[in-house]
Amino acid sequence: MGDSKTNEIQKLSQDELKSILKNTRRTLSAQQQLIKEKHLPVIVLVEGWSASGKGTLISYLIRDLDPRFFQVIPVKSPTKEEKRKPFLCRHMTNIPEAGKFVFFDSGWMEETVFDVVDGHLSEKALAHRIHDVNIFERQLVDNGYLVLKIFVDVSKEDQEARIAKLSDSEDTSWRVNKRDLDQLKHRKKYEKAFSHFIEATNSVKAPWHVIDGSKKELVELQVCHLLVDGIDAAIQRNTLPADIPENPFKLVPMPELKDVPLDKAMTRDEYEKQLQIAQKKLKKLHNRIYNKKIPVIIAYEGWDAAGKGGNIKRLTSALDARGFVVNPIAAPDVHEKNRHFLWRFWTRLPKTGHISIFDRTWYGRVMVERLEGFCSENDWKRAYNEINEFEKNLSDWGAVIVKFWIQIDKDTQLARFHEREENPDKRWKITDEDWRNREKWDQYEDAVNEMLQKTSTTFAPWHIIESNDKLYARIQAMNIVIDALEQKIKEIG
Repeated sequence: MGDSKTNEIQKLSQDELKSILKNTRRTLSAQQQLIKEKHLPVIVLVEGWSASGKGTLISYLIRDLDPRFFQVIPVKSPTKEEKRKPFLCRHMTNIPEAGKFVFFDSGWMEETVFDVVDGHLSEKALAHRIHDVNIFERQLVDNGYLVLKIFVDVSKEDQEARIAKLSDSEDTSWRVNKRDLDQLKHRKKYEKAFSHFIEATNSVKAPWHVIDGSKKELVELQVCHLLVDGIDAAIQRNTLPADIPENPFKLVPMPELKDVPLDKAMTRDEYEKQLQIAQKKLKKLHNRIYNKKIPVIIAYEGWDAAGKGGNIKRLTSALDARGFVVNPIAAPDVHEKNRHFLWRFWTRLPKTGHISIFDRTWYGRVMVERLEGFCSENDWKRAYNEINEFEKNLSDWGAVIVKFWIQIDKDTQLARFHEREENPDKRWKITDEDWRNREKWDQYEDAVNEMLQKTSTTFAPWHIIESNDKLYARIQAMNIVIDALEQKIKEIG
């Protein structure tokens, strides 16, 4: 809201203020139906000083909203389990579905500021986190979200008086904690950290709105106006395509699929011998990555009937079942479809020391969703960079990322399709969709080639596995995983 509008509001009488508040609440209530119709997801992040009235503000904003279509999330200190995931994971997990509100009572700002004040973040680590937050917020806006960020500001004298009032009452003294008192004691330290975060994350797409919290009614009216105006602007903005940024990451050159030789093979005896060696190594390495708290993400993509399932089965047979999860990724369900396309993968990330294996992945965005028209051209073109940013976040977190494209030729696929149809035990593996996809082989090959060229980064390179011979492919993939784990263990010492 502009300064002139704020000044006008501050001059209102009490009766005028109440009348405008009532009308604005009515407008916001009507907009709730509009965001459902327009499939607009709305995130309201309310940050501010202790005792600044954040909770009261949120209670006001939701007063006339249908409770079926909003959620209030009070963000507390991360649990031990949450600390074993990437910093943004718990916040990404809580983003709303299209057509709904989520109100965050503090969030990624407060957590970062507390870490700075407590000495848990170096300057380099803080810069990384701010960079990730800016990407997180930009991706949300580019994918159709409204992100409204509010900081409720109060003077030290105001904050001190409010905390004293809360402390003096038996009914409210429980609301005052050590952190509140620490803010009073080290006010300048917190103020510096808050100011730096606001300045560093104040973007055109997700700007900060610093609100004077000295008068409750004025705060409520200003924020309500910001939300009403923001919803209108977001609905208009979402009719336009988002920017497609240049890729900032160093890429690893990849061959085109037609140039990948598929004549490599292995005898059954050699396979059994190599399988035992590889599984023995993997079992030992699984213990080591658990002890060193290294998260591992293994992503499988490939042609239908290329052998992904058998490949995964041999890999996992060497692992402790308590330390890995295989995620078979199908078409998104309604809750997944109504959120950012990466949401369902953020929610499946491993904790430190564990392994997540994905049987199909986030790359569906630039393959099946692209070719079948399940997303717009702007969506899938943006996705290359968004995926690279996602994987860079995971790499910076400390994860080992291994990505496989399981490659076969068209004749081999046809033979395996017929084999599945003729074998009662494998008939369930072949579907009408497999045949439809086969008819689009050339289109898919073009899409895969573009995917490999644009997302094979130095921190998450692609590995093309020659799989006309399944035995050779299984050993090749296992050895690549072994090399990646050994390299990571060597790096961290």
